[in-house]
Amino acid sequence: MRRWLLFPLAVALCAAPAAPSADPKAPEGSEPLFNGKDLSGWKVFGGKTSDWGVDGGILYTAGHGGWLLTEKEYSDFTLHVEYKVPKGGNSGVALRAPRIGNVSYTGMEIQILDDPWYKDPTKYKGIRRVQLTGAVYGVVPPSKEAVKPAGQWNEMDITANGRHVTVRVNGTKVVDANLDDYKAHAREHPGILRNKGHLGLQSHTDRVEFRNVYVKPIK
Repeated sequence: MRRWLLFPLAVALCAAPAAPSADPKAPEGSEPLFNGKDLSGWKVFGGKTSDWGVDGGILYTAGHGGWLLTEKEYSDFTLHVEYKVPKGGNSGVALRAPRIGNVSYTGMEIQILDDPWYKDPTKYKGIRRVQLTGAVYGVVPPSKEAVKPAGQWNEMDITANGRHVTVRVNGTKVVDANLDDYKAHAREHPGILRNKGHLGLQSHTDRVEFRNVYVKPIK
């Protein structure tokens, strides 16, 4: 290659957007749930395996693929997951879920949503606060909104320790709840009474991407 071609090439490389950070190495004391290569350690429930995939270290779903649940069960833990939704995107994180029924009810779902899109009445009507990002779906609404615009990466940190559940979105605590205070919801959401089960990611609508998924059990 001629030298006069090297300079514009270098400029082009420097101007190119950085590749997404997807590091399967979990912090000390945590377990990586996604190895950055395949679906090892997970099983699809209520959907098709073909609706899930891995590309460039990113775990993604094409939509309508049910749930991707961990093979292992967890009781008390802190879970970290990074996600990206498109406009109008809808997904969720399962906690203490069984492999029966509708996971959003038989277990617990922490909602992931493109909040601005769903709050626009010209696009969607009837959204409730217990359906916004960070909510214990249908049970505990988020106290704040901390989501980034559609197409950007968000971080979610969830701690379930006994009956106490906290959710942080992009570093902001949006849920700090004692599940015993919400037992009135147990008829419709019996999963809030569970103390152990699978963790999971939801394939609801459109393409949603995940990376850097790890869990730290609380002993």
